[in-house]
Amino acid sequence: MEHIQVAFWVVALLVVLAVLFDFMNGFHDAANSIATVVSTGVLKPQQAVLFAAFFNVVAIFIFQLKVAATIGKGIVLPGVVDHHVVFGALIGAITWNIVTWWYGIPSSSSHALIGGIVGAVIAKSGAGSLVAGGVFKTVAFIFVSPLLGFVLGSLLMVAVAHLFRRVPPLRVDNWFRRLQLISAGLYSLGHGGNDAQKTIGIIWMLLIAAGYSSAGDTMPPSWTIWVCYFAIGMGTMFGGWRIVKTMGQKITKLKPVGGFCAETGGALTLFIATGLGIPVSTTHTITGAIVGVGSVRRAASVRWGIAGNIVWAWIFTIPASAFVAGIFYWVSLALFK
Repeated sequence: MEHIQVAFWVVALLVVLAVLFDFMNGFHDAANSIATVVSTGVLKPQQAVLFAAFFNVVAIFIFQLKVAATIGKGIVLPGVVDHHVVFGALIGAITWNIVTWWYGIPSSSSHALIGGIVGAVIAKSGAGSLVAGGVFKTVAFIFVSPLLGFVLGSLLMVAVAHLFRRVPPLRVDNWFRRLQLISAGLYSLGHGGNDAQKTIGIIWMLLIAAGYSSAGDTMPPSWTIWVCYFAIGMGTMFGGWRIVKTMGQKITKLKPVGGFCAETGGALTLFIATGLGIPVSTTHTITGAIVGVGSVRRAASVRWGIAGNIVWAWIFTIPASAFVAGIFYWVSLALFK
C-alpha cells in the first residue's frame, strides 16, 4: 500500500510539472499568436492575449487527438517510458524554454519536449528504444513547417497584391484590419490544437507507464484534455512579451495585409500538420510565414541576420534539451527510487 501511495504522488507531481510546461508553452508561444496582430495595431496587447487564449481553448472542439497519440505512443517503444524518463524530458524542455524566453529568442517548445523525451530515453536504454518513424517525421517538419509557412505566406501576399492592385491603399488597410481578426483567430486555433496536444501526449505516456491507462486505449482520460487546453489558454493570457517585439517588428515591418497573409499561411500549415498527427513548432511556422511575406515586398525588407539567429536556436533546441533531460534522468533515479 505504501508503494502504491508513493507511486501515486510521484505521478501526481509529474502531471503538475507537465501542466506547468503546458502553461509555459502558452506563455512562451503567446508571442507567436499575437505578435502580428499587435505589431500592426489591430488589437491592443491585452485584447490580443484574451483573443488568442479564447481560440486556444476552443480548439478542443475542433481537432482530433492525433498529435497527442504521436507523442504518447509514437516516439518511444512500449514499455520503455517510466516516471524517470518523463521527469527528465519535462525538466529538459522547461529549462530550454526558460533560457530562450529570458533572451527573447523564439524557440520551439514542441521540439524542446521532443528533445527532452529523446534525451531521457537515450540515457535510460539507448537510441534503439526510439521509434524511428515518429522521431523522423517530427525532425523533418523542423524544415518543412517554416518552408511551408514561407511558401503559403508569400503566395497569399502575391495573390492579395494582385487582387487589390487597383484599390486605394487606405481602403485595403482598413479591410485587412478587420480580416486580420479572422486570420489571428485561425492561427490561435491551430496553435492550441497542435501545442496543447503535446502535453496531453506526455501525460498519456506517463499514465500508461504508471498503469493508470492502457496502451490499447484510443483516447487519454478526458480530464487530461481539458486541463491541458485550459493550461495553454491561461499561459497565453499572460503572454510572452519579450518575444513579441522580435516576431512582430524585428524580422520585418508588417502592415495589416502582411499580418493577414502571415497568420493565414501559418494557420494553414498548423491545420495540415495537426491533421497528419505531426507535432510542429508554431514558432517555426509563423517565422517562415513572416519571412515569406516580407520577402515578397523585397528581400532587403527582411532582417536576415535576426532570422538567422532564430534558425540557430531551432538547430540547438533538440540537442540542448536532450542533454539537460539526460542529466535529469539520472537525477530522477537518485530522487525517486
